[in-house]
Amino acid sequence: MLVTWFTDRHFFLLAVAFYGLSTVYSVFLWRIGFRRDDHANYFLLLAAFALHTAAMVKRGFSIAHCPVNNLYEATTFFAWTIVAAYLVIGLLPRLRFLGAFASPVLLAIGVFALMPALDPPHGPQPEFSGALVSLHAATILLAYGAFGLGAVASAMFLMQQHDLKFHKLRAVLSLFPPIQRLEIVAIQLVLAGFILLTVGLAAGRHLPRPADAAYWTDPKVLWSIFLWFVYLALLVLRRLRVPSSRGLAVSFIAAFVFLLLTFWGTNLLSPLHHP
Repeated sequence: MLVTWFTDRHFFLLAVAFYGLSTVYSVFLWRIGFRRDDHANYFLLLAAFALHTAAMVKRGFSIAHCPVNNLYEATTFFAWTIVAAYLVIGLLPRLRFLGAFASPVLLAIGVFALMPALDPPHGPQPEFSGALVSLHAATILLAYGAFGLGAVASAMFLMQQHDLKFHKLRAVLSLFPPIQRLEIVAIQLVLAGFILLTVGLAAGRHLPRPADAAYWTDPKVLWSIFLWFVYLALLVLRRLRVPSSRGLAVSFIAAFVFLLLTFWGTNLLSPLHHP
């Protein structure tokens, strides 16, 4: 009965509350320097993920469509991909600490998504429909999640590098992976995100759309192509070993910050994605 009464926004609100609890708990993990393999934060994010998934499933069934039709739905899908990717990576005990860095990002995105203006009442069904749009949306947003976790791993790399440079005991006693492993994890996550982004863009090119819709001049499409080239350049430069490891980590973080700051604006400007 309670599940029937709850709307998708109720479920998402509860998920955001758990992201908040995880963020608060992460403060304590920061204070102890990650010196123990703590499962509590992982299970807090797992509970949030279950509620978040319930919200998305309920919304999807209510509109009989992949729930990516407005900014609220796209934002919640975006956050869902980040926590889903973390829960898989967090199965490895020595990478579970990433949750302490992912949870504040998830909380911020969740609070933003709850703004009423992002979720206007649904009008006619969107032009995009069918399995292809689901593939397009899922791969694109999973790519963003991988980029986000790559930025988190890069931030951890910079912290570990700083601690080792100044001979801090925390670098020795913590459960952080070796600094070389953090660099590899960040690169692999960004590479996975780049592949997913490529698949998503290829699927989006073949989506049905109105005859008068301009695809190559759509702001969201241009932004996505620009993002694709940014990450391609970073991966090529890494292959050529042009930037230092520190420079690469800073670049991964900067690219994801750019993604976060421009994601919603380009959605609002796009006639194809915000009809």
